[in-house]
Amino acid sequence: MKCKLQGMVLVLFSMLIALSNNVTLAAGKILFIPHDDRPISYHQTVEVLRQAGYEMLLPPQELLSNATNMGHPDELWQWLQENAKAADSAVIASDSMLYGGLIPSRKHEVTEAKLAERVENFAQLRKDNPRLRLYVFDSLMRTPAMGSEGNIEEPDYYATYGWDFFQFSRLADKQETEGLSKAEEKQLLAYRSAIPAEYMQDWGLRRARNLAATKRLMDYAQDGVIDYLILGRDDNAPLSQTHRENREILAYAKANNLPKTKFLSMPGIDEFNVLLLSRAVNDMNSEMPFVYVDYNQGMGGDTVPAFSDEKISASVDAAIAIAGGLKVPNPARADFVLLVNTDKKGKTLNTHNMYPDGGEFHPQLKADKNTRYFAGLVGNYVAKGYPVGVADIRYSNGADNALMELLRKQELLYKLQAYSGWNTATNSTGFALGTGMLAPKMTEQGKNKLLTTRYLDDWAYQANVRTMVGSELVQKFGTGMYYISLQDKLDFAEKRNSELMWDFAVKKLPQDYIAQGFTIKNPWLRMFECDIVWNKTLQK
Repeated sequence: MKCKLQGMVLVLFSMLIALSNNVTLAAGKILFIPHDDRPISYHQTVEVLRQAGYEMLLPPQELLSNATNMGHPDELWQWLQENAKAADSAVIASDSMLYGGLIPSRKHEVTEAKLAERVENFAQLRKDNPRLRLYVFDSLMRTPAMGSEGNIEEPDYYATYGWDFFQFSRLADKQETEGLSKAEEKQLLAYRSAIPAEYMQDWGLRRARNLAATKRLMDYAQDGVIDYLILGRDDNAPLSQTHRENREILAYAKANNLPKTKFLSMPGIDEFNVLLLSRAVNDMNSEMPFVYVDYNQGMGGDTVPAFSDEKISASVDAAIAIAGGLKVPNPARADFVLLVNTDKKGKTLNTHNMYPDGGEFHPQLKADKNTRYFAGLVGNYVAKGYPVGVADIRYSNGADNALMELLRKQELLYKLQAYSGWNTATNSTGFALGTGMLAPKMTEQGKNKLLTTRYLDDWAYQANVRTMVGSELVQKFGTGMYYISLQDKLDFAEKRNSELMWDFAVKKLPQDYIAQGFTIKNPWLRMFECDIVWNKTLQK
């Protein structure tokens, strides 16, 4: 009888352990409102959480901002109020709730009164849902170095005066932090004078309103209305208006004793989706994954990448904290090892993602010493049995072709837990980190599906096919404008993208992972991003 009782106890104990490790049974429901419906912001991020076993509560896609509308914030608030009670945690983009989305936040016409009303809705949300874990990510308006005609992301006048705005704000920032020479003081006045008064007023007023709304959200983080608030600095520079505003934000946080456990400001924005969703998962399960980070040789973690104003090591450390992890000094103790591919000299190659000129595209496939070193680093960590992920940030907006060829030849592509190289450095490091921290909760099939998406998007498309088809557009139609605004050339671009992507996939990726087939879409009517649409008839 005693042996039988002991056996029953062991069975029950085993069942408890199994239940604790079964995410599907233990997981709660996560409500998620992204800052737009771009594939990486919306369903590619959602797929990471679903592969980890979580149920996602999502708003109708038509309420999110896209290439042709500015979003529907009031309708989103109504949906949120109706659905919040069904969720255990919520990850919400404040830009969607206040302005309509990330891009609308840069060119909206929302009145000060309406904006204040929408901000106050967060207090009502908390009052109605006192047990909801609420994670919010916000953004400071970016300050791009220049504008271009047809770019949907800025007010129309930025096409003409974008360079003047950037240089004016760069010098104004420098004047406040370092001081200006007499020549620079003249330049500051010249750039200021070059911008028509009505455009300067529009630019300044919108930024002031957005900044005031951000401070109110910070008050809510301090008061417990918001459990955790992240502020992103998208497409930033060491000297710019975004940098100026961030200094004001940090001073406000310090004056109000707002701790880093409740609020953090850092470069980036698009990666906050998966980072905060990872934090929600870790909080639900009372977990704190240990993360070890290593960099390529040379400047490594001291690299200040394009579109950022700080060292990548600082951004990575902050991302680990955002996701609810803890950085550790020994890979043997880590639940996830993040390896970051940087340029030896600390530069971001192909920085400006120049528009194709119609010439023939030749990818850099010859690995230099730096690339061979990093591929060896990946191989060594994998051989030791560590759970490895790669953040590929040597190039901006796309993978390092030479590195990917080495990893492919060494059969390392599908021995990784996560990979990302799709956009700016912080976008890529954050996405790889968030995915890698969730990878232990996934099946091998789930991890491989996510890896295949990244290899198709970041390597095949961003680093190769996008430029190839962009050059074809120039050759066939005689203008590079179609690269950023496809208009009536969308069918041609999507057809060629699909054909060349399939050719690339057949040559580079295992057939098992692409057997169901796919087509490529450009839902934002530009070549910058793509959507990989798998053939539904063969989906499992």
